[in-house]
Amino acid sequence: MTLVDAGFCSRLQEQCFAIIGMGLIGGSYAKALRRLGVKNITGVDVNKNVLQQALADGVIDRAYENAGAYLAEADVIICCIYPKAVTEFLRQAAPFIKKGAVITDVSGRKGSLPYEAQQLVPEGAEFISGHPMAGRQGNGYDMSQAEIFNGANYIVVPTPANSKAAVNWLKNFALCLGCGHVEEITPESHDKIIAYTSNLPHAAAAALINSDRFSGQSCWFIGGGFRDVTRIADINANLWSDLFLENRENVLSELENFRTQIETLQKLINENNREGLQEFLQKAACHRKEIVL
Repeated sequence: MTLVDAGFCSRLQEQCFAIIGMGLIGGSYAKALRRLGVKNITGVDVNKNVLQQALADGVIDRAYENAGAYLAEADVIICCIYPKAVTEFLRQAAPFIKKGAVITDVSGRKGSLPYEAQQLVPEGAEFISGHPMAGRQGNGYDMSQAEIFNGANYIVVPTPANSKAAVNWLKNFALCLGCGHVEEITPESHDKIIAYTSNLPHAAAAALINSDRFSGQSCWFIGGGFRDVTRIADINANLWSDLFLENRENVLSELENFRTQIETLQKLINENNREGLQEFLQKAACHRKEIVL
């Protein structure tokens, strides 16, 4: 699915959006929606300063700190908060959510969240889980930008309870944001794959820069490779602690697989096995070329 439905995108302009959590991702949603021409955007965050900044930037029209009656106007509710906070917010919001509303999230770990959320939203509304693969280094509203979605992958994570209409809505929505590819997968498969493609790289980046070889002088001896590999070590520690622990079994499995690869590399170097080392590195180069950028 790669073609954007221009009619769908234009219809978004007249819908009312509520963004729950105005951090890096929530702020980026607000800015991307405004770029699309959406006229009615509500921002929700416990941080008054963040809300005031978003209002001053003109990316939201109203600001609230908690769930409330204003949600009855929302056609779309996007939960850009920590996974554990999504269900708690929906418990508070449920009495106000209107029939026909679409609710989604951005959680990097699914687990039972999609199933629990679907039980909390009122009849006539629908929760369809999603995960934009559109993060960047840093965190907070100040780091948000509309361009974060440009060319990004977007994962739609339905359960059997979801309607085809809701699944298609989220796919089209992702493309309107500027995403380059939309993939559909189950919550269980999502968490297994994400442990490798997202959790492991963040863990490796943090481990590399936490090496006792790192010092204030190190910055004068690095090039693009070190910068690229450690970019995501500038991390939201609270969020990623939750993501690692909530996806613990899958993360530990990938860390073990990674350790095996490091041990293989170490063994080849220790044995002065040039042929084996070339084969190892060539295999990596070939796999990297398979990634669609």
